Amino acid sequence: MSAKRKPTRPSSNRTRRAAQRRSSRPWWIAGGVAAVVLVAILAALLAGGNNSSSDLRSPAPPALVDKVASIPPRVFDAVGVGQISAVPKKISAPPLTVAGKPLVLYIGAEYCPYCAAERWPTVIALSRFGTFAGLQLTKSASGDAFADTPTFSFHGATYQSKYVTLQAVELNTRTGGQLDSLTPEQQQIFATYDSPPYTSKAGTIPFIDFGGRYLVNGATYDPSVLSGKTADEIATLLSDPNSAVAKAVIGAANTITAAVCDLTGNQPASVCTDPVITGIRSRLG
Repeated sequence: MSAKRKPTRPSSNRTRRAAQRRSSRPWWIAGGVAAVVLVAILAALLAGGNNSSSDLRSPAPPALVDKVASIPPRVFDAVGVGQISAVPKKISAPPLTVAGKPLVLYIGAEYCPYCAAERWPTVIALSRFGTFAGLQLTKSASGDAFADTPTFSFHGATYQSKYVTLQAVELNTRTGGQLDSLTPEQQQIFATYDSPPYTSKAGTIPFIDFGGRYLVNGATYDPSVLSGKTADEIATLLSDPNSAVAKAVIGAANTITAAVCDLTGNQPASVCTDPVITGIRSRLG
């Protein structure tokens, strides 16, 4: 039986090079496909980012939040009720509490210009009873009344207070997309008290229920005072009691403060026993 001849080295090299050429073609093809897929993924991510940026929601700078949360007491006293168009309305409803504390239930939407206006005094007033974290900045819708009103968003924010609890729901984004959802309990409260005889018509936002005792339905001042201003400009004007912004926003914040003081049994005393606040409480009934 004859011995099997081993292939010569040159023949083996040619075979190896041919195999390498064959194996290299799929690698380059696969690399090209991967590159195309990567570009598509990046394009989709960028498109998603553009959609998110159209809602203009971004973390509120700590310096701005601190400016809004630390309005000097002299400004509150100088403004009083200021120039407002409505005050929290007294209602007869079962008390709202969570973990033994009165509940403030806010329902609004980021596109809503009246919600945009009302968040300013709401943040200011509640900052007298506790501390916010994670507040966002946004603007109301471009195509609505009082377009692009600078404001806060409560979406994703938290609130800590030993006096009161806050539940804040932003139903929609600035561009109308769904954002937060109501719990069954919140939906029941909204359906019951955001309709006649408690309000002029059903489904109006902002809706703020203060412990089942007071109700805010719509903006309590003219949102046009904020038009054309940045959030920083608004925050700065809040400390000038002679400015139209302070007369509207601080006036509304004082009425909200008075309503919350009624819930907390006049606590903290440093806020609730102020003569301006006690005077407003008597006007709220």
